[in-house]
Amino acid sequence: MLSGQSLSVGQSLRASSRGSLTSYYSLHMNVSGEMQLRWETSIIYWTVGGPKSAVRAILGSDGILQLLDQQSQAVWSVYGEDHNDSDVKFRFLRLDSDGNLRIYSWENNATSWRTVWQAIINQCDVFATCATNGICTLNASDSYVCWCPFRSTRDSNSECLIPYKPSCESGSSMILHEHMYLYGIYPPNNTVVQTNLQQCRTLCQKDPSCHAASFINNGTPQCHMMNSRYVGGQSDPSLGSVTFVKTCSDPIAVLPPPVPAPRKVSQKICVACLLEVAAASIVVFVMLQFSIGVYLFRRRKHMMQKSALPHIVPNATGCIVFSYSEIKDLTDNFKQQIGQNVFKGLLPDNRLVAVKDLNASIDERRFRAAVLKIGSIYHKNLLRLDGYCCESGRRLLVYELAKYGSVDKCLEEPRMCKRLTWRKRMDICLSVARAISYLHTGCREFISHGNLKCENVVLDDELEAKVSEFGLRTIQAEASSSGGLAETDVRDFGKVMVVLITGCQNADEACYWSYEKWVKAEKEMAMDQRIVVGTDSEELERALRIAFWCLQGDERMRPSMGEVIKVLEGTLTVDPPPPPFAHNQQWPPDDESPSESYSAL
Repeated sequence: MLSGQSLSVGQSLRASSRGSLTSYYSLHMNVSGEMQLRWETSIIYWTVGGPKSAVRAILGSDGILQLLDQQSQAVWSVYGEDHNDSDVKFRFLRLDSDGNLRIYSWENNATSWRTVWQAIINQCDVFATCATNGICTLNASDSYVCWCPFRSTRDSNSECLIPYKPSCESGSSMILHEHMYLYGIYPPNNTVVQTNLQQCRTLCQKDPSCHAASFINNGTPQCHMMNSRYVGGQSDPSLGSVTFVKTCSDPIAVLPPPVPAPRKVSQKICVACLLEVAAASIVVFVMLQFSIGVYLFRRRKHMMQKSALPHIVPNATGCIVFSYSEIKDLTDNFKQQIGQNVFKGLLPDNRLVAVKDLNASIDERRFRAAVLKIGSIYHKNLLRLDGYCCESGRRLLVYELAKYGSVDKCLEEPRMCKRLTWRKRMDICLSVARAISYLHTGCREFISHGNLKCENVVLDDELEAKVSEFGLRTIQAEASSSGGLAETDVRDFGKVMVVLITGCQNADEACYWSYEKWVKAEKEMAMDQRIVVGTDSEELERALRIAFWCLQGDERMRPSMGEVIKVLEGTLTVDPPPPPFAHNQQWPPDDESPSESYSAL
């Protein structure tokens, strides 16, 4: 699709065919006003849209891809890296044969087209990327590779099929693969059952038609069972899923038939023959002894190397217990600091992690109990705890590493801030609200975050928000007795919203100033001026109102996180709020003008 061309509702683009499964990818504008990427027209693996229904998608000459409503107002937009660059002469949008949607540009004196935007950052998130050739995973250079973790089959050297057939005479066993998610390709659908991890394994093992099962728990535990050997999927350390692959058990060894006794041919003894046999026997014996020695040596060396690594047990939490020396090794002696008491590390399996040093004296029993609780929590918007260290008074937590870091740093960095469009900022607010709501009401017992702020909201490679350091207030000795309530989390969430809306890192100051602008009916002036297009006036009004309600000084007036989610989703109306902090602070402050102090930033 060239600059100026549009894709209207009911129209579609199809990827070029290379004689493979990639020819089944297509881009659609559906009747609900959303733009979708599909595989075989039925599997939707990417969707974008705005608060209002769009009627067409258009690529502008300035490198901005937009969804427009009937009044030609943008309801969703995304920018190429070089948008508004005068050196760019040509641009086009293309659905490539690998199923990814990309914007390409051509600059003066260029020798080739350059990719300036793509819909899906992680190519493994594209449905059936590897088709039947294996499981998709990213290598060190962030390019994808297809590999087959299952044992080889006799069907084809190029296909990676589930190593199970219903005709297995020797029975079957379930092989566990951590951080892997599978889905059926032929047919492209799974049977989904809500159950726990162990029951998921049992259900698939007892079902003769089930070849594999993936268990994932993002708030609701689900077991995805596949009834086909033809599967695709992805493997990534950030995935919280566990996959069981059914495998035919090895048949019981059968004793070879007895060797018949040799017939007597001659009574004469061949001395030369005896010498040759004796010499050959000695050589075979020596070689056998040498082979056994080499095997035992390598086995012992392998076991020693294996015992030197953290022992990973697939239990309810999945946490790895590290020694302090192992923590020093994986962080290269705490070489790279990426936050306050947070260090970058690399696990032996090449997974990047963030190590948080609590730097506090915490009772061992209380710490282990808290880790057990935190490690058992799974939600797509909560940063996963991979492991911990509890040794000689040292208390450290090992989290998965989010690619783009914390929201406050993204707002400070110009290039990342440009990617934080209005739509993306509202998505971040909604993701954080869902995470906190899950902690409050979705877990077995109430969990307070206690220290919610932009520094504790991180963005992964898809700019999906994940809340970190939740539940730590219960184990840190310096936690105040008044903290840890749901109302405190709601207030802190309101501050996060205001920071995202205004772009001002001083949350308290931004709250006063933005409320002043809102009262004067100048809400657009409260918005971060670095947000160029894509703002919805009604959504801005709704977002400011619910943020100010969250900031009320009287905690009884603050909404629940469930109500916040409904407001952000547009399913619940919200009344105009009174001034924030009015219950316990003077409004406005006498010492300085909020607007003046903000404008000086």
